[in-house]
Amino acid sequence: MKSVYKEYFTKVALIWAGCFVLFFIVHMLMLAPQKNNKERLEKQLTEKKKVYNSALNAAQEETKLQLNEQIEHLRNKLKNFVIDFEDSVNLTFDISQIANEKEVTSFNIETKEDSGRDSAMSDYNYISESHIEISFLMADFNQFAGLLNALERHRPAIFVDSFAITRSKKGSSDHQANMSLAVFVRKRQDS
Repeated sequence: MKSVYKEYFTKVALIWAGCFVLFFIVHMLMLAPQKNNKERLEKQLTEKKKVYNSALNAAQEETKLQLNEQIEHLRNKLKNFVIDFEDSVNLTFDISQIANEKEVTSFNIETKEDSGRDSAMSDYNYISESHIEISFLMADFNQFAGLLNALERHRPAIFVDSFAITRSKKGSSDHQANMSLAVFVRKRQDS
């Protein structure tokens, strides 16, 4: 009787082992890729929900107000670095006033036509670069540093491209200084 049970259990064990191997192979070939596909679809659904929720938020009046405030804040920040085309004519006057405050002598200022210097900015639609050359006489380096500091603190920003200081001849305390300045100018927009 033991051999009958033993034979029976052996056949059942072999059938179970075969079924287990068969089910494992079916699982690996059919169900595992579906699980990966399901996870991918769940990620896409989560992303789409985020986009949907952001679209709902954008449609709300409070969100519109926040976005408009952010835009206005960014425009105000832009005014620190870019001068309007209409206001660019007053810039030479501002620079002259700064030079008068710093008491430099023989002050000369002229705007330069950009002949190829702004090739990096020629592709921009909204801003361009304007160059200004100044020259003056100064008594000492502190006077020069004061003028340089005042120019760089000016709003909208004035960038000092380069400068050169020439020592005065013997017996004179006035040193010649030349500066090349650059400013960003908002281009005139055609309506």
